[in-house]
Amino acid sequence: MAVFRAALVNELEKLWKKRKALLAIILSFAVIVVGQLLVVGIRSGWGIRGVGSLEFPILVLSVVINTILPLFTALLAIDCFSGEFSNNAIRFSLTRPVSRFKIFSAKVAAIALFIMANLLLLLLLSSLAGFLFNANSASLASYFKTILAYLASFFPLFVLALGIILLANTLKSGTTVFFASVLIFLLFKGLGFVFPQFSILLPTSLLDWYHLWLANNFPLAKIVRGFLHLLGYAIIFFTAGYYFFEKKEF
Repeated sequence: MAVFRAALVNELEKLWKKRKALLAIILSFAVIVVGQLLVVGIRSGWGIRGVGSLEFPILVLSVVINTILPLFTALLAIDCFSGEFSNNAIRFSLTRPVSRFKIFSAKVAAIALFIMANLLLLLLLSSLAGFLFNANSASLASYFKTILAYLASFFPLFVLALGIILLANTLKSGTTVFFASVLIFLLFKGLGFVFPQFSILLPTSLLDWYHLWLANNFPLAKIVRGFLHLLGYAIIFFTAGYYFFEKKEF
C-alpha cells in the first residue's frame, strides 16, 4: 500500500504541474462568472427571474459536463499515457520498484481525483454564486439533490477517462488518440439522437445520468440500471487498458 501511495503522490505531482489541469479550473470558473452575468443581465434587462440559487449549479453542470470536463479529462489522460510514452518519461517510473499494475492504477487514480476535485470546486463556486445573487430560493432538500447530482456526475466522466486510457494504450500517437476520442464521442452522441431507444447502452448518453438524481420521484430502477452499465464499461475499459499497458515495450 505504501508503494502505491508513493506512486499516486508522484502522479499527482506530475498532474498538478501540467498546465491543462490549471486551465480546466480557470475555464470552469469562467463558465460560472459568464453564466451568472448572463442570468443577472436577463433578470435586470428583461425582468425575467432567470434561475434560482440552486438551479444555477445544475445549469453550470449541464454545460461543463458536455464540454470542458470531457475535453480536459481526455487531454490529461492522453498526457499521462501517450505523452509519457512519446518522450520516454514512463521509463523513469518503470525503473522504480513498483509493479506495472500499481503504476497504471496510480495514473488512473490521479485522473479520477482530478475529475472529483474539479466537480467539487465547480459545486462550491457555482453554489456560492447562486446564493450571493439569489439566496431567497434556497432550500436544504434542493441543495442535497444538487450535491448528489455533482457526485453522480463523477462516475460517467471516470468511465469516459478509462475509455480514453484504453485508446492511449492501443494507439501510438497522442494526437491520434485525441482525434479518435473526439470522433468516437461525436459518433456515440449522434447514435444516441438517431436511436434514442438504445441510448442507455452508449457511455456518452450516461453523462446525463445526474438528471435521474434530480427527479422528484426517485427512479431507483433506472439509476441502478445506469450504474450497472457504467460499472460494466469501467471493468472492460480498465482491464483492457491495463492489458495493453502491461504488454507494451519501453
